[in-house]
Amino acid sequence: MTKHILAIAVFMIGLVSFAQNGTANTELKKLPSVSLRTMDGEQVNTGSLGIKGPIIITFWASWCPTCKREMGTLSDLYSDWQEETGVTIVAVSLDDEKTKNNVPTLVNANGWEFLVLMDSNSDFKRAMGVNNTPHTFLINENGEIVYSRNNYAPGDEDLLYEALVKLKK
Repeated sequence: MTKHILAIAVFMIGLVSFAQNGTANTELKKLPSVSLRTMDGEQVNTGSLGIKGPIIITFWASWCPTCKREMGTLSDLYSDWQEETGVTIVAVSLDDEKTKNNVPTLVNANGWEFLVLMDSNSDFKRAMGVNNTPHTFLINENGEIVYSRNNYAPGDEDLLYEALVKLKK
C-alpha cells in the first residue's frame, strides 16, 4: 500500500512540475511593459516591441554556463525556426553594473543574432516573475505568454519548438 501511495505522490509531483514548466496554463498572461535598453543604449519598451509573429524571450546572464548553453542551442536553430514560424528571439541579459560590459563581447564572439536587451535593474525580470536563469517564455502574436520554462537541459528546445509550431496551427 505504501508503494502505491509513493507512486501516486511521485506522479502528482511530476504533473505539477509539468504544469509549471509546460503549456498547461489556461490563463494567458500579457507581456508586461518595461523600459529596457539595447546593447547600443537605445531605449525599448517590452510592451511594444513592434515585432510581428511569435517571440521567444529568454532571460540569461553572461556568468551563467547553463544560459550560454541554451543561447548556443537557440542560435544554432534560430534561422530555421525563423524561416518556418516567423519567430523572433529576444535575449534579456540580467547582468548588473559589474558584469554588463561582458554582454556585447560574449554576444559578438558567439555570433548570436538575437535582439539583446539589458535588464540591469531586474525590472523586467520581476515583472515576468523570473526567479533564476535561464528562464524562457514563448509569446504569441497577441502578446500573451503561452509557454514558460525555467532552467535548461539538452532537449528542452524540442519542447519549445513544439509549442512554437502549435501557434501556427
